[in-house]
Amino acid sequence: MQAGFDQGHEVGALAQKLFPDGLKIGDDATAFEAVIALTQAALRKRKPLFEAAFIFNRGICRVDILNPAPNGAWDIIEVKSTTGLNEVHVEDLAFQVWVLANAGLKIRRCYLCHINADFVRVGPVVPKDFFVFKDVTVEAVTSSKLIADKLEQMAQTISLPESPTIQIGKHCDAPYACPLRDQCWDFLPEASVFTLYRGGAKGFAFLKQGIQLLSDIPADVKLTNNQAIQRSALISGQAHVDPLAIKAFLSQLEYPISFLDFETIGPAVPRYDHSRPYQQIPFQYSLHVLRSKNAPLEHCQFLAAGTADPRPKFMRQLRDDLPATGSVVVYNASFETSRLKEGGKLLPEFKPWLKTVLPRIVDLLLPFRGFRYYHPAQNGSASMKAVLPALTGKSYQGLTIQEGGTASREFLRVTYGNVPAKERERVRHDLAEYCGLDTQGMVDIIQALEKELCELTESSAPQNKIVA
Repeated sequence: MQAGFDQGHEVGALAQKLFPDGLKIGDDATAFEAVIALTQAALRKRKPLFEAAFIFNRGICRVDILNPAPNGAWDIIEVKSTTGLNEVHVEDLAFQVWVLANAGLKIRRCYLCHINADFVRVGPVVPKDFFVFKDVTVEAVTSSKLIADKLEQMAQTISLPESPTIQIGKHCDAPYACPLRDQCWDFLPEASVFTLYRGGAKGFAFLKQGIQLLSDIPADVKLTNNQAIQRSALISGQAHVDPLAIKAFLSQLEYPISFLDFETIGPAVPRYDHSRPYQQIPFQYSLHVLRSKNAPLEHCQFLAAGTADPRPKFMRQLRDDLPATGSVVVYNASFETSRLKEGGKLLPEFKPWLKTVLPRIVDLLLPFRGFRYYHPAQNGSASMKAVLPALTGKSYQGLTIQEGGTASREFLRVTYGNVPAKERERVRHDLAEYCGLDTQGMVDIIQALEKELCELTESSAPQNKIVA
């Protein structure tokens, strides 16, 4: 959440540069009343105002940018770190229109200022190229007429002696995830109907019928094949295995087998030339290599150092480290494949090499997404974070960094933030440990599948017969 705030502040500060004579309101003020007083004084200067504060009745707001317009009017500019417009943005502006208009301001236009999805950085980021302005005056003014009633409803709820009991529903996650979601959903069992694979609205329909446990879904309810496998595995307590499909998947692997995983950053404001907003930039990889069935497992890795664009060194070292033949195993191949293709587009000298790599990529996600193997402990998920502990008993618990979002934020913090050298080294160690487990985990999953297949084959073979 704090990372989201920080990103929003960075985008907001860049938008303010569009108005070089603007005034920042209340930077040093801590009391809201003081910010309001400063705003009233600044209004008389008729300059663009940043974070101007207003209050009317129970409505309080601060405006990203308040820009003077002709005839004593003002334009409201709401800055968003998204690449497009959605309904929530209009509601934000509608609330501001209601407060400011009732506080005595004349509003001319309402604009949403959002990121230009087609922006590509070349040199310093130019704000006028980075942002797009969308006039949403009609929509905001129309919605503002509903604000008073909504505030009254909110006030009535707040005045209740106890919080109301509300049935869980889609509103718990839309338009944003509610901070009390875990508290409201904690009555559900672990293997609830909401863990049903791609269940969508089915979970709420079952809950309405009084069904909480996935295993309690009646047998005559129509489920997809994968959902039926999930329900059956939970009831039996045993993994579902399609031995022919698993054998076909494993048989395509060719030694040396390389297990590869990337970590990336995707900042809203691009940090490097020839990159776009939110483009995923690889800064780290882990590579485990098994050259033959009984060979020792080899490991090498890359973790960018310094603030320069990591992609040239990333591609160069990966080309040196990755074996020229054999399978390249990844988990969710579309991600790594896209990063490699983007690297080839940026650095054409790697295109001939990529032509030899891309056809060798094998996606380890496929047998799990296709429910060729499914363990009830996966709880309907095919992600590696669910598959690894279910299949091998190993997990990311105990690691300081346990998922990719944290890895990205921590890399940005210690690479571009003002942190002590000791802290930077600690985080880099944690990053290496986390990414290394991703590829080690893929090795463990493959070996567990091989063991599972072997045991199934042996159990189905006639006695005294050796199964090759």
